[in-house]
Amino acid sequence: MYIRELSTFIMVADQGSFLKAAQELYITPASVMNQMNKLEGIIGAKLIERTNQGTYLTAAGRSIYQDAKQIIGFAEEAIQKAQSLADSEQTGIRIGTSILRPCKRLIDLWNKIDDGALPFQMRIVPFDDDPSSLASIFSVAGNQIDCFVGPCDSITWQEQHNILHLYKIPCRIAVPRKHHLARKKSLCWSDLDGETFMMVKRGDSPVLNQIRDDIITNHPKIRIADVPNYYDTSIFNECEQMNYLMETLDIWEDIHPSLITLPMDWKYEMPYGIVYTKKPSRSVAAFIEVIRNSIDNK
Repeated sequence: MYIRELSTFIMVADQGSFLKAAQELYITPASVMNQMNKLEGIIGAKLIERTNQGTYLTAAGRSIYQDAKQIIGFAEEAIQKAQSLADSEQTGIRIGTSILRPCKRLIDLWNKIDDGALPFQMRIVPFDDDPSSLASIFSVAGNQIDCFVGPCDSITWQEQHNILHLYKIPCRIAVPRKHHLARKKSLCWSDLDGETFMMVKRGDSPVLNQIRDDIITNHPKIRIADVPNYYDTSIFNECEQMNYLMETLDIWEDIHPSLITLPMDWKYEMPYGIVYTKKPSRSVAAFIEVIRNSIDNK
């Protein structure tokens, strides 16, 4: 109901920097700049001045800044009203699915709960795993899903979304098929000495921060290669092309045909659960509550 560039513009104005805005949105500074150029082209006025010290708003930019917040607020209210009306008419649940966050485990769980009598209809909606899509997955501008399942120890996600934890899954290691370790059935720390190990950069995942600290403190012969906050398929491609090792999960063992997933002799586990909006509709809230009660009664 409003162009996404307005949200990015507000972030740039609040942060005073393309770089800081990009970090908050989990996109590249170039993407932020492209969006701002596009917005200025649409409006036909210079909104932001760039300096070595950061950015500041022009008079037109200050005007748009105040109006944009009202536009977004009106859009949120309009969508909430429409969703409330829709809730009274249907109980459809839009479940997101992607390559790295497939919905099968949630559907399998639901099939064990529902004997056909519960008043919910499932609709599967695909989404992308790129950082920009994940950062705005429940945004008003593109709210096309109600929930999805996947690894969920992200501090950012816990702050921005609701999460129903289902269980924990073991952390594994992805190994290229051409790598000499691919012949092993399982791995231990000594196997990783001298290897380059890809993992999410420090900050957003407490579990991965613990693994990183373990490597730095106790296994200094392992080289760490940082990757962005969220995996996408390009990370798996890089792992195979560079002949590196990579932290992974068994739910991703079929992502790349040239990578195999091996168990590792450690105790690290990743929380796995349902991620859904902070303001769920009545139907979604009821759906989540049914699953929560099923878990609690086991």
